Amino acid sequence: MIENAVAHAKLNISLDIVEKMADGYHSLKTVMQSISLGDEITVECVPGKGVSVRTDLPYLPGDERNIASKATAAFYKYTGIEGFQTRINISKKIPVCAGLGGGSTDGACILRMLDKIFKTSLGHKTLEEIGGSFGSDVPFCVAGGTRLSEGRGDVLSDIAPMPHCCVVICKPPFSCSTSELYRQVKCEKIKARPDTEGIVAALGTGDLRGVARRMYNVFEDILPRGTRDIAEIKYIMHDNGALGATMTGSGPSVFGIFDDKAYAQKAYGQLKASYKDVFMAETAERLQE
Repeated sequence: MIENAVAHAKLNISLDIVEKMADGYHSLKTVMQSISLGDEITVECVPGKGVSVRTDLPYLPGDERNIASKATAAFYKYTGIEGFQTRINISKKIPVCAGLGGGSTDGACILRMLDKIFKTSLGHKTLEEIGGSFGSDVPFCVAGGTRLSEGRGDVLSDIAPMPHCCVVICKPPFSCSTSELYRQVKCEKIKARPDTEGIVAALGTGDLRGVARRMYNVFEDILPRGTRDIAEIKYIMHDNGALGATMTGSGPSVFGIFDDKAYAQKAYGQLKASYKDVFMAETAERLQE
């Protein structure tokens, strides 16, 4: 039994940190959007036991540390299915440690693929609950599209879909430590916040420009020194016709949204002259049950 699928990357159209919860984790409020950029995954299940994960990036772990292995274990635990060896092959197109949900979307995709292979018909809601046991962004990535995510990513609300548009993504040549950034967060000292309610309202009327001018990510104010690339990339995006540009996740990738493909291609070309990891993509719709 074998399945092939694409695991789509995600963007944070807005990202706000609401509060630090009693368990030490932070409660977020973020509008999330899936895009066409995605990893290519093959899952094969044969009689036997164990999970093997192979990727085309030699530095990624292939054992139980890989979120693909965690997703497989969580699926089998929930369903009680036994007696199968699971072979997973991942061709990485989404850059790692980039704020694009590369690991989370792989885990979510594998849940969907196993659900299809074994004809368990669990549905998105159940798969989201399983995914939440091993990753905060996994529940959203199960179906993607445009959704409001709150709490630790386990509270998802349906909102109007993002109008179709072009997206340019640029990852500067450094990584951000998510855990370190969270340690520096002081919710009461956050001065600039995204207008999440305004974004949701703009989505409701199909107002792409209204969405774009309200985009913001509070992590941009917490970045360590030496990350001036973020501002420079945003400037290039805006200078080439982006309706809006901001960082996604805990960074460091920056994305811009464009209503004109020619402008997007121009921004892509200028960024590609200075940065290695630059991508053209489009917004992606929510997956159907």
